[in-house]
Amino acid sequence: MDLLELVTKNRSHRRFQQSEPISMEQLRSLVELARLSPSAGNLQPLKFILSNDAARNETIFSCLVWESYIKNSPGPGEGRRPAGYIVILGDTSITTDFSCNHGIAAQSILLGATGMGFGGYMFAHIERDRLAALIGIPDRYEILTVVALGVPRERAVITEAKDGDVAYWRDINKVHHVPKRALSEIILEL
Repeated sequence: MDLLELVTKNRSHRRFQQSEPISMEQLRSLVELARLSPSAGNLQPLKFILSNDAARNETIFSCLVWESYIKNSPGPGEGRRPAGYIVILGDTSITTDFSCNHGIAAQSILLGATGMGFGGYMFAHIERDRLAALIGIPDRYEILTVVALGVPRERAVITEAKDGDVAYWRDINKVHHVPKRALSEIILEL
């Protein structure tokens, strides 16, 4: 798969085949992609917590806010949840400015997951204090994002954003539509 196809296929998936496992070895290989990715100032301040355990996955799931554009959505039900998670942390003993490091790392993880036949979702809305307490994350680590992973159970397609509306939505066939602004709208001719 070439890079354009990989990027186009890499959508934010919110429904998974929960019974289809992702191994610890697969999670480690995804973190290896993040490890090899660029890092601001080459500080490499990120740390990672991996989970493919059902009980720990449930704990992580309970601290995440799913689908903010879709009103009253509780997120995926049992059987449709991720098979694994990677919690991306910033080590404050190295720096307190994590810049775009976690975004770069998460994108590398998600592209790698797509190439492996998995899908994923990167979270911004996280009950960080609660998650840190529940899984015992020491104070020196800041939760930056969580990446949910698994075999996709939904179809996600790119559609054209109309009148600036970028809110994603599902049609009656449960196809997840992701509006993207036109290239002509995002390149400034100055």
